[in-house]
Amino acid sequence: MIDWTKMRVFDLHSHWGTEKGYRLRTDAEKAQQPQVWKSAASYVTEQEMAEYFRKHRAKTILDLGFTKSLRIEKVREFHDYALETQRKYRDVIFGNWMNIDPRSGSAGVAEVERCLAANSGFIGFIVSGGSVGVPASDPAFDPFYGFCQEAGIPALILVGFTGTGAGLPGGSGVRLDHCHPRHVDDVAARYPDLKIIAGRPAWPWQDEMIAVLLHKPNVWYELHGWSPRFYTESLKKEISRRLKDRVMFGADYPLFTYERLFADWDAEDYSQEILEKVFYKNAEAFFASIKF
Repeated sequence: MIDWTKMRVFDLHSHWGTEKGYRLRTDAEKAQQPQVWKSAASYVTEQEMAEYFRKHRAKTILDLGFTKSLRIEKVREFHDYALETQRKYRDVIFGNWMNIDPRSGSAGVAEVERCLAANSGFIGFIVSGGSVGVPASDPAFDPFYGFCQEAGIPALILVGFTGTGAGLPGGSGVRLDHCHPRHVDDVAARYPDLKIIAGRPAWPWQDEMIAVLLHKPNVWYELHGWSPRFYTESLKKEISRRLKDRVMFGADYPLFTYERLFADWDAEDYSQEILEKVFYKNAEAFFASIKF
């Protein structure tokens, strides 16, 4: 058994527990939360959220999520909220992923640049291809990738099955194929100096994602959004083998709690050495090369 009271946590991808920042916005989305994530929507204050991270020795990167469907003028308001909160709780909020509709073009790139210039913790760009209806390999993202590569900041590309739209009519229009790992492979090949993190277990294309990770050294992996109980056997094996230095922890708080995830990781019987790599050492090694 792992002593989780002593384990450090570097959470590569979680969301906001506050009402203003909560990822699920509509009544239909919130109604799906118990079915998809086995949890219920509730809100905390910014201070309570920070205290929760602090209690679990977590350093966290947050994603507002819903901003990808907003106009840039509105996105700036939420980004300012995220930057201000990070400055206030910098001991537990490492930084923020910026989730912007790629069709915003130069205005969207300028917004990422503005947030980076604010010097308020780590800033990265996130690609939610399924949710925005534009796969990561689409040229619409090229200005963002070009900026990230030049600025030396990573892009987080979401892969595999997404809970967004799950169980709703037509999946709320989300096309799962936009989250196929082949889009990560394409971007990694075209931008060899871009640091890419693939986000989420890539089911039902997990073996394809493992192949991309083994082939492209500029791609890393974080595993938010799933309990390790449900990882494929191939992923479970590679975490302690060929991918032992490339896999990083992501929680998807508040949809998942740290308490549940700690218990589920414990049940998988990984060694202390492997869990330390997954929960903080690999992330610390990765971010040692990032300037912010």
